[in-house]
Amino acid sequence: MSNIIELQQSLALKIEELKTKEETIAVLQQAVDDKNSTIEAMQIELDKFKQILKPMTQQLTQNLTIQALVLDDKTPSPGRDGTTIATSAAKVGSGSKFGLTSMLGGSGLGSSGGGPFSRIKRFAISAEPSKYSVSANPVKDMIIKKIDKSAESRNLIKNAIMDNDFMKNLEFTQIKEIVDCMYPVEYAKGSLIIKEGDVGSIVYVMEEGKVEVSREGKFLSVLPPGKVFGELAILYNCKRTATIKAATDCKLWAIERQVFQTIMMRTGLIRQAEHSAFLKSVPTFVNLPEETLIKIADVLEETHYKDGDYIIRQGAYGDTFFIISKGRVKVTKRDDDSKEEKFIRNLHKGDFFGEKALTGEEKRTANIVADDVEGVSCLVIDRDSFLQLISNLDVIKNKYIDLTQRKAIIHEEFKGLKLSDLRIIATLGVGGFGRVELVQIAGDAKKRSFALKQMKKSQIVETRQQQHIMSEKEIMEESDCQFIVKLYKTFKDRKYLYMLMESCLGGELWTILRDRSNFDDNTTRFYTACVIEAFDYLHSRGIIYRDLKPENLLLDATGYVKLVDFGFAKKLLVGRKTWTFCGTPEYVAPEVILNRGHDISADYWSLGILMFELLTGTPPFTGTDPMKTYNIILKGIDAIDFPRNITSRARELIKKLCRDNSAERLGYQKGGIRDIQKHKWFDGFNWEGLRNRSLPPPITPKIQSHLDTSNFDEYPTDADGPPPDDVSGWDEQF
Repeated sequence: MSNIIELQQSLALKIEELKTKEETIAVLQQAVDDKNSTIEAMQIELDKFKQILKPMTQQLTQNLTIQALVLDDKTPSPGRDGTTIATSAAKVGSGSKFGLTSMLGGSGLGSSGGGPFSRIKRFAISAEPSKYSVSANPVKDMIIKKIDKSAESRNLIKNAIMDNDFMKNLEFTQIKEIVDCMYPVEYAKGSLIIKEGDVGSIVYVMEEGKVEVSREGKFLSVLPPGKVFGELAILYNCKRTATIKAATDCKLWAIERQVFQTIMMRTGLIRQAEHSAFLKSVPTFVNLPEETLIKIADVLEETHYKDGDYIIRQGAYGDTFFIISKGRVKVTKRDDDSKEEKFIRNLHKGDFFGEKALTGEEKRTANIVADDVEGVSCLVIDRDSFLQLISNLDVIKNKYIDLTQRKAIIHEEFKGLKLSDLRIIATLGVGGFGRVELVQIAGDAKKRSFALKQMKKSQIVETRQQQHIMSEKEIMEESDCQFIVKLYKTFKDRKYLYMLMESCLGGELWTILRDRSNFDDNTTRFYTACVIEAFDYLHSRGIIYRDLKPENLLLDATGYVKLVDFGFAKKLLVGRKTWTFCGTPEYVAPEVILNRGHDISADYWSLGILMFELLTGTPPFTGTDPMKTYNIILKGIDAIDFPRNITSRARELIKKLCRDNSAERLGYQKGGIRDIQKHKWFDGFNWEGLRNRSLPPPITPKIQSHLDTSNFDEYPTDADGPPPDDVSGWDEQF
């Protein structure tokens, strides 16, 4: 009996022990679950900060890369950002979610939403506008001075250019003129050729001697003869990041930015004029509008043939049209009986053949053979490219219409408003030219606020951006589109220019993208559609935007985005191009980089880049410094690996928007911007709901009141003090 009792007691103890272990297991399981939740949350934060750390890592890599140092700095001095912004950001400790790039055209450091990390926004840069951009006959006015040099020197310069990742992309005629215009400079041993921190405007080719490259007093490398250095300076003003000193007596060849840009603009205009003249001599094209002729001229490809090459063979089917731009060809026809080729005639420069192939597949009735010992060059266009630009003369319409006279009415309620009537509530952003303040009108009974953009006149003059500022004011003043931030009134005094605009208190789309890492298809589609509506409004009025990026898209109270910062926007006459290098490095189109002249097609390129960035969190083209980014862009979108989360339809649209040839981009062809709206990626999208604002946005910002600045960082007062007066009068019409 006692054994049974002992067994029962032992069993009870075992049951109690097992119960205790089960409780311990439950506690441990809960701890594991808690840790898993913590890990998941940390993974989300890690993914979020990847978007912050990537540009910082790129910045650090740039600082450590010798090759980058030999080029030029990414930091533009007289661009729209300048160096003040970086200094200000460092003093403040955090940057703007609103004004650094979007409202003031600057860039710098920004906060990571209150956390310990910093984020870096992208720089927007700009060269000074060309003095020929307002000329009635720019080609005639452009005079370039050619410098005599030996054949050996010419060959060395040409080989150095062809060995350079950027300059090798220039056209042969442009390289030839650069070689012609380079002038000699000599430096004695120990002389400084480039000083770190100085603003650069010259690119060099070294012919004799050696130079030492150093940074912050530390030796980095030696450059031998036959190398190009400083090429970023011929695109726009930039600060040199390295010191280059003559290690021996050196002989260099140099060219300044203004001469380089004149060569680019001149050759582009001459090429466009020649191609258009060729086209006007062809009966098929004679009645086309100038705008359409220029588009066709842009899509013409130059093809070269050796003496004796068959350009067309009799009996073959073809869809290609040719215009002879150089050399002579012979026309021959095969005799059906003897099978011998009989000479018919010669064709020369300006003559054309194969035009029937543009309207339908043509069986070639004769041979066309290159008949020139120096070779033959032809301008070529195929039927598909032609039909994308024009299908029927009756449907060609000139989309450029008269601008609305919005500025004539300038919102009557603001007519008597004075600068002294405004009360500053908080700073929304700090940028390259000044600040953006949230303001109220004193005594205003309506619950509303405004954004007051304040720009330092002296800094605008210093960076030679007067023309851009005046253009920004004029374009915004005349714009009346619900997808563009409205400008209500402008003011000025001796130190500042002011722009009173609508406030968009939802913050930048860039901030939301940073926090979410990337957007899904539906979210990206909504924001892309908002931009398309803004572009449709601008392009129909002949206005090119030129600085699209998430930093320049602001959310209003409802969650719809609006385009802001028109500092690079410009009105273009029908069929005209513009030549000023401007934009954000990751977003600029190839023709901007190569100074070939650009128009609204550059905006469609940037739309494709925006889609990619919204879907992935990063743009497709990124390098450790701007020149590396430009070289990657020049390799084309087909060289980019698309992540799996980008659907096949989205990938197709991005690639059609980012065609290397600007005339081939979707949106620029005969269907205009409607071609983008009709693309399969937009199937089922409610465009009408977007326009009447009945379509629910994917993200609705949290805004408590018209004075709520919670979506923006806090900023101290300007520690730099007031800028000097500027009373030169350039802003008389502001």
